[in-house]
Amino acid sequence: MTTFSDLNLNPKVLKAVQEAGYETPTPIQADAIPPALEGRDVLGIAQTGTGKTAGFTLPMLSLLARGRARARMPRSLVLCPTRELAAQVAESFDTYSKYLKLTKALLIGGVSFKEQDKLIDKGVDVLIATPGRLLDHFERGKLLLTGVQIMVVDEADRMLDMGFIPDIERIFSLTPFTRQTLFFSATMAPEIERITNTFLQSPVRVEVARQATASETIDQHVVMIKPSRRERADSEKRDTLRAIIDAEGEACTNAIIFCNRKIDVDVVAKSLGKHGYDAAPIHGDLEQSQRTRTLDGFRAGELRFLVASDVAARGLDVPAVSHVINYDVPGHPEDYVHRIGRTGRAGRAGKAITICNPRDEKALAAIEALIQKTIPRLADPTAPRPAQDELDAALADDHSAAKPERSSNTGRSRGISRSRGSSRRKTDAAPDTAPEPVIAETAPAPITAPPATDERPPAPRQDTPPVERKERHTRGGDRGGDTGARVVGMGDHVPGFIALSLDERRTG
Repeated sequence: MTTFSDLNLNPKVLKAVQEAGYETPTPIQADAIPPALEGRDVLGIAQTGTGKTAGFTLPMLSLLARGRARARMPRSLVLCPTRELAAQVAESFDTYSKYLKLTKALLIGGVSFKEQDKLIDKGVDVLIATPGRLLDHFERGKLLLTGVQIMVVDEADRMLDMGFIPDIERIFSLTPFTRQTLFFSATMAPEIERITNTFLQSPVRVEVARQATASETIDQHVVMIKPSRRERADSEKRDTLRAIIDAEGEACTNAIIFCNRKIDVDVVAKSLGKHGYDAAPIHGDLEQSQRTRTLDGFRAGELRFLVASDVAARGLDVPAVSHVINYDVPGHPEDYVHRIGRTGRAGRAGKAITICNPRDEKALAAIEALIQKTIPRLADPTAPRPAQDELDAALADDHSAAKPERSSNTGRSRGISRSRGSSRRKTDAAPDTAPEPVIAETAPAPITAPPATDERPPAPRQDTPPVERKERHTRGGDRGGDTGARVVGMGDHVPGFIALSLDERRTG
């Protein structure tokens, strides 16, 4: 079995590693450190939580142990996609360089330029930065990259998602061609592969796990929910989240809850706090000082639930996260792997639970296709809710039971009856108890329906020819609605046989 003492690290670096409690390197560390110490370019592909940070930190410190940086010209550069990841890498350098006289600077947003300029002016051996803030210092003339000997790109696929690839290409062009490049990513999108082919020279490819795979120590589950009503979907989803937490009980010592949108991060954190759960939000719109306090509190065990956007999904190392809960199914399947990678780290057991709405089933299918595994389903821990069609049926039954029977002499129920595709008028079909209408003996008379409230029947309309009235009636039917006008007769154009009763027609 390979140990750190077998990797030819600088003795002072090895001493710091041993004091940190590490004896056996992870696969990515064992495969990446030797070629990096030889000065070769390294392309590392490994799932999150496998120790990529130490995989480039330890050889960098061993190579930089001798020499001294000049003002405004750092000797090495580490690019990270987020402030939190950059701060974590800086902590790793502090841990492993405690016996080396090396200086470092952290260039991230949300911090004063003045303090960062002071560090750069003194000269730093290790410069850790996010792409945007690094270019800000360069454009202000405060930084030169011509002295970079080692360049590291960490979480390159996240750089691609955040739109940093043009910045990365520009930064590469500002560094010497003879630099050593250590390039690490969890996935290899076509754009990432193009960059490696352009800027890396005969790299040693180190791939310790299949691309975009989740750790086997993570127990994955999906809770399928179906809102009872559209307007109650968000509220019922938060109910499901709290029910999941309660169902896990004491096993859920702490958890990171991921949301797709920043606004949902704030809403979910506020909702959990309102119901007595110890939760706080973290996302890109918060002040850096607040993000740092929240993350430090979560790491120290002072905060139980961290509600986060994907800003916390990449590279953050909180050693003992028992649960990851995806409040939203991520839109990109790769993000699912990075999210659940916050638990089950360093060989520990972890649990990941995803809440899925019917509209998210396509995204869930894409995730299962990526990890080549069907995620087991869990029953919704909330109380069963009737489906929408059952609610509609129950409301319809209640409505029909409470609805009074229509009178036989109402115009809408006893006036004109239509069949599909026909506008032919039919005479009223009176109930069995209703008296038969009186038939005129002489001239044909209009057939009238007795009004609901007036004793006298309305006079027949004589101002419009029958054909025109029929066309109006048909157009009203085409519009799909009854105009409410009651047809009371046909004037002088009524054929004589229509005025005869049914018995008279049969005998005649």
